[in-house]
Amino acid sequence: MQLSSWDFTLQNYDAVWGFMVQLGLLLLFLMLGNILRRKIPLFRNCLIPSALLGGTMLLLLNVVCKQFGFTPVDKRLMQVITYHCLAIGFAAMSLKTERSAHKTNRAQVVEFGALQGGTYMLQAFVGLGITLLLFLLTRHGSQIISYICGLILPLAFGQGPGNALSWDINFTNTPATQFAGNGSFGLSLASIGFVVASVFGVFYINLHKKRGALSVRHSATPAPSNEQADPNNVELPDNESVDKFTLQVGFVALAYAISFGFMCLLGVLSDFTNSIAWGFNFLWASLAAMLIKVVVKYLRKTQLMHRDYINNYQMDRISGFSFDLMIVAGVAAIEINDIKNYVLPIVILCLMGTIVTYAYVRLVAKECFKGFEHEFFLMCFGTLTGTASNGMILLKEVDPNLRTPTSSLYILSNFPAMVMIAPLLLFLSFASQSLTNAVIACAIFFVLWLVYTLFLFRRRVFKKHYKDKPNTPWEDTEQ
Repeated sequence: MQLSSWDFTLQNYDAVWGFMVQLGLLLLFLMLGNILRRKIPLFRNCLIPSALLGGTMLLLLNVVCKQFGFTPVDKRLMQVITYHCLAIGFAAMSLKTERSAHKTNRAQVVEFGALQGGTYMLQAFVGLGITLLLFLLTRHGSQIISYICGLILPLAFGQGPGNALSWDINFTNTPATQFAGNGSFGLSLASIGFVVASVFGVFYINLHKKRGALSVRHSATPAPSNEQADPNNVELPDNESVDKFTLQVGFVALAYAISFGFMCLLGVLSDFTNSIAWGFNFLWASLAAMLIKVVVKYLRKTQLMHRDYINNYQMDRISGFSFDLMIVAGVAAIEINDIKNYVLPIVILCLMGTIVTYAYVRLVAKECFKGFEHEFFLMCFGTLTGTASNGMILLKEVDPNLRTPTSSLYILSNFPAMVMIAPLLLFLSFASQSLTNAVIACAIFFVLWLVYTLFLFRRRVFKKHYKDKPNTPWEDTEQ
């Protein structure tokens, strides 16, 4: 029997070279974005991410090349990379060992989760409310604005391009929504969210520095390392037959493989479970990573595993690389023709989303996180309009050695935040089925936001005294 052969020539470009050329473009323009950020003070001072600059340059290159009949960017492949990088980044983040560098208040851990849930619900309520109104105003016109597109706001601002892309496409494929974002609408919102996180974060820092309310918390000693915090930490040595980084990638791949199997199971159970399976790849990857972490912890406890194979530092590098790649690919995948009819809702959603997020996070920071409210605000605002990377960059501008408990609270609040955000994720598919469902979902988001807000402001509203005194201002005792 004669086997068919193939070669590596240009005739087999799509099969052999297509993916590598697209990946090379992403990495090349990521490096160019970093050069641009380093050389132009405006971008550097505004903390604009290098990945965003690189993606914008690649998008502009694609637009220019199209005028000459050549398209260097494979939009579909860029969307696929964006979709998977979100889940890979979340899996790597979830695999990290949660070791807090500070003594944290349990009430504040839950409050941080409630704030994230409350902000998501507020963004969903405001975004969906705006587009419901725009739909009613344009429903008899020539250009109807879909009622559902505002629900992409919390996904774009809160979770970045990956989930915004996923649900943009889901809504586009749902006839009842009359929506044709084709992924570009959500990616546009997410891209603007990065700019909002950076520009408004820098504005906040400069404003409060001038007022004397904010100063950089320098320290004579370096920030404690999570890897040094545990005396029982026995890492895999660098001279093993398998590279340490390879094992980290293997753990992430295992988490994603488990999540893929779970998504396949949901896909065959029913139409409803199929509708929620594939859009939440990042959530299933996070849960699978947590399961792996529990198993590893058990094996370590029973002495069946004698080394710490999961390395926090390298997991940070994997998630950082994934999110950088996601941002560049997400911006490059934007199709200008797909968003030209949605300029008005994009502008209104971004403007209102920025205002309500800024105001809500600021109020909660003053109420629940006294003593480090500015550091907390910057971390939370950056995360809830961009990504965790944006929040960490802003935090390190004023707290370079992480002396405040902000970063520790963020690490420990991942699970309560996931629980508080879950209702939004569950109602996404429901809201897209009809206008009536969207109105019901909008009302539910408002009620949930009200519940979370009452919890956060419970001391002020109910005048109740708590034994743990979670509202006692945190004090920086380091000299």
